[in-house]
Amino acid sequence: MGIFDKFKSGFKKSASAFTSGLRDIVIKKEIDDKTLDKIEEYLIQSDVGVVAASEIKEIISESKIDPKKDITEEISTILKEYIISLMKPLENNSFFKKKDKINATLVSGVNGVGKTTTIGKISKILKANGNEVMLAASDTFRAAAIEQLENWANKVNVEITKSSQGADPASVAYKAIESAIANNFTHVLIDTAGRLQNKKNLMEEYKKIANVTKKIDPEAPHDVILVLDATSGQNVINQVEEFNKIIPITGLIMTKLDGTAKGGILLAVAKKYKLPIIALGLGEKEDDLQIFDAEKFADAFTQIN
Repeated sequence: MGIFDKFKSGFKKSASAFTSGLRDIVIKKEIDDKTLDKIEEYLIQSDVGVVAASEIKEIISESKIDPKKDITEEISTILKEYIISLMKPLENNSFFKKKDKINATLVSGVNGVGKTTTIGKISKILKANGNEVMLAASDTFRAAAIEQLENWANKVNVEITKSSQGADPASVAYKAIESAIANNFTHVLIDTAGRLQNKKNLMEEYKKIANVTKKIDPEAPHDVILVLDATSGQNVINQVEEFNKIIPITGLIMTKLDGTAKGGILLAVAKKYKLPIIALGLGEKEDDLQIFDAEKFADAFTQIN
């Protein structure tokens, strides 16, 4: 099974729940105003967002839908085209390509989004593309976090810079970048503590890590990736808003799309922030990270069966 097939299969629960709900609404052969309103309401309930839902409703109302065809399939096609037009400009597969010089990436997110696991998966893809990868265990608040990242480093065969629990997170990041440059590494992935965006002291520590990296390279951090949990719904919007205020985000990764999460929240985020989408996470295995492709996402999101 190829990675796209795995992605489509993993996303099937979300897509099946979405399209079956859509089919329950579209029970007539023609789309009237009442049905349009129900479709818009359903899209909003599916976390697609008010703006995107309104635009999709408008497109459906202006489209010539053949009553002889399956109406749900016709609407799914319209939705698929909308997703591609919205998200195609947000693809950023260049992140995973082989780099010629050091690329320090700050990876952030709230507790429980699967951040450390995602770093392990990113590492595997980067390494497969010929990069030399260093992990920085800058989540020093929990010994378990350091151990988890070390396990991933061993699993995907990359290097790690770590310290003891309670050590200065920024110093760990600094040492990792310093070591990476000295040994001609191309990537440093900095794991930060799972911090709630309303915890001021933790967010200040997060900012400090970014500032320390600039002492080695003024352009660092070269990437700032925010990991989001698809099951968090509209809370995701607030997370993007707050993290982006501290350090401008350069890319998003959404995880846990293999469960019953609707996945529509990614449309809402794309519409509001237009931030690059790096990849999507579909499970716990090391191969369960899909480099973001708008057409594949649209196809998986709107699959009927």
